[in-house]
Order: sequence, then structure tokens, then C-alpha cells
Amino acid sequence: MARAMALTRANEIGCDECFEQMDRFAEMVYAGSSAKESLPLVADHLARCPDCGEEFDALMKALKATS
Repeated sequence: MARAMALTRANEIGCDECFEQMDRFAEMVYAGSSAKESLPLVADHLARCPDCGEEFDALMKALKATS
């Protein structure tokens, strides 16, 4: 718990907000645009949260499979 608190930032988002923006972020990544620059809080959350990271990976696989 202390480690998680030490990694907490004042301007981070939670899983709910990340999930709301994840499709937009994934589409930007898939298109090759600068998703990390446009949505840095989503990128940061995905790097820190294994559950959201798994959801993002599944979304990217689905995008790739449909094109």
C-alpha cells in the first residue's frame, strides 16, 4: 500500500475515467497518432494499472482483427 501511495500523482485518473477514454486512445494508437501526448493521463494510467492494461491490449487486438 505504501508503494502505491508513493506512485500516486496529484493529476492522475482512475479506472472509470480511463475506461471512458480508452477507445479514443486505442483508435489514436492504431492510427499512429500521438495518443500519449494527446491523452497523457490515460497513457500513464495504462502503464500503472494491470487491469486496464489488459483491457487495452484486448481492445488493440480487436482493432487489428477487424481491419
